[in-house]
Amino acid sequence: MQIQDKVVVVTGGANGIGRALCHKFAQEGAKAVVVSDVDKEHGMKVSKEIEPVKGGFIACNVAVEKDVRMLVDVATDTFGQVDIFCSNAGIGVAGGPEATDKDWQRSWEVNVMAHVYAARAVLPQMLERKEGCLVQTVSAAGMLTQIGSAPYSVTKHAAMGFAEWLAVTYGDQGIRVSALCPQGVRTNMLLNAEFGGGKFLMEGALEPEQVATEVVKAINEERFLVLPHPEVAKYFQNKANDYERWLRGMRKLQATMLPLKTN
Repeated sequence: MQIQDKVVVVTGGANGIGRALCHKFAQEGAKAVVVSDVDKEHGMKVSKEIEPVKGGFIACNVAVEKDVRMLVDVATDTFGQVDIFCSNAGIGVAGGPEATDKDWQRSWEVNVMAHVYAARAVLPQMLERKEGCLVQTVSAAGMLTQIGSAPYSVTKHAAMGFAEWLAVTYGDQGIRVSALCPQGVRTNMLLNAEFGGGKFLMEGALEPEQVATEVVKAINEERFLVLPHPEVAKYFQNKANDYERWLRGMRKLQATMLPLKTN
């Protein structure tokens, strides 16, 4: 799918990867780029930055289905349709089983159900046209795991499973699905080390703009897996080839992070 003249919606568009995606889609000649986020101040700023491309800012809490449906309805009413929906918003919290129910629930709602709500809202029009693209920001944690954060790892695995299901179920009906699975990206989430052992990802972290470029390539090529860090494919192969060895290696990596976890 070519981005030129397409209508694109980006959730989590106010900062980080989402902001970079909005700028990249505008540069690629999108007809409209709708910036959506709970962060109204920065979301409106991004919409101004990408002018004269149309789209504007629409506030949306992706954990609330009526908000996501409203987002799709307003974008459709304004621009005629939604061609590409980037379900990009996500959160990270630290902890394992002891993490609070609130943190587990928030992680589930934002990292998983937001993708479900987006698909419910936008798939009918895409299926009717037999064309559309869903870009879902998953994370390499959805293929591997996340040291220090069980809620993040579990929900990202679930998000990957849903993306795969969508690709299998609707791929022959004109729906293209891309799962974005980067490792460290220089966003507020990583820079503030909001979840567990995330600091080890700083080495080799990419700029959001680099990630956005890879997303555009994947959309153009109608490719499912988006790996801005190519080494993730090798790690995934290692995991599949020898699960026990991979687990031992991850435990060793975790052991190097223990000083960070206790500071």
